[in-house]
Amino acid sequence: MEENFKMVAKTLFGFEELLAKELTQLGAQEVKAGVRHVSFYGDKGFMYKANLALRTATKILKPINTFRVRNEKDLYDQIYKMNWTQYLKASGSLAIDTTINSELFTHSLYLSQKTKDAIVDKFRDETGARPSVDLKFPDLKLNVHIDREVCNISLDSSGDSLHKRGYKTATNIAPINEILAAGLIMLSGWDGESDFMDPMCGSGTILAEAAMIACHIPPNLMRKEFAFERWQDWDVDLFEKIEESLLNKTRDFHHKIYGFDKSPSAVAKAKENVKNAHLEEFITIKHEDFFKTQKAGTDKLHMVFNPPYGERLNIEMEAFYKAIGDTLKQNYANTEAWFITSNLQALKHVGLRPSRKIHLMNAKLESRLVKYEIYAGSRKGKYMNN
Repeated sequence: MEENFKMVAKTLFGFEELLAKELTQLGAQEVKAGVRHVSFYGDKGFMYKANLALRTATKILKPINTFRVRNEKDLYDQIYKMNWTQYLKASGSLAIDTTINSELFTHSLYLSQKTKDAIVDKFRDETGARPSVDLKFPDLKLNVHIDREVCNISLDSSGDSLHKRGYKTATNIAPINEILAAGLIMLSGWDGESDFMDPMCGSGTILAEAAMIACHIPPNLMRKEFAFERWQDWDVDLFEKIEESLLNKTRDFHHKIYGFDKSPSAVAKAKENVKNAHLEEFITIKHEDFFKTQKAGTDKLHMVFNPPYGERLNIEMEAFYKAIGDTLKQNYANTEAWFITSNLQALKHVGLRPSRKIHLMNAKLESRLVKYEIYAGSRKGKYMNN
């Protein structure tokens, strides 16, 4: 049995508890949530599993050293001391990503350069050869994180951010990040036990993530590559075993997932992405203006969507948000509707009282995920403002 080691899963602000729960359910040990990250322990197989199966992680890092630094020379000296041959060959390539939260340092690119210099100099001094830099497809991707005087050096096991699932080839204006989409669905509490709808589906990201959640399909099965596949200890047999075990846990889904968009080009893109994800049997997409639709049937409907915020689209926002509220109230009885917005002023014009508000960030935009419960019959007006 391979020994467990510490790992850090990075995530978006507000998703830390979701990610901690995902990790616990997946079988991680010593799970601890921080700010935009969750630390945990597991073995190499679990690292593969975390990259394949986590819906709300952006990266899985494997810390390999921690030390104190006061200046660039400290960083260079500490990096030079490390034994790099266990991670990289002299003929290999590397890339370095540096983040700083410190008054002692200001330029992350310069620190990446110093880190690279120390590694390259060490190889040259010991072997006469030196690794090269390859920013796109390195054999080793390093993460350097300096918090005040503490420097953490980690191997990046993921490579590209895990939001790049591999199914989305066509995008719209202001597309939603796949991790944000999955997190919104999970925060909304949808469990796959009712119909699901995105009435403004854009390029179909929320629909695809909902189908994968409903069917327990690992989100990153379609990625072309993970960074760990270039590591010296890469175990393809173990990876395929983990992949197979995750696929064996998928389940049938007995409800409907459907999306609308009033833009024909968005509908075409959404259908293309859903097809790329092999999810067509679960998802129906129609060219419809949500404001001219009404709910089919009386069964409970779960709705999650990402309406325009006015950041990149020229729309009269107050009237638009009022139309959202009117359509829900008049045409969508017995619906639990959730949406995210950064337009907090326009939100006041929905005309319904939200039963929940969750503070999130969408990229750099401060946002709210809001929940509206639309009741059938006499309770319909419960959350209306008079």
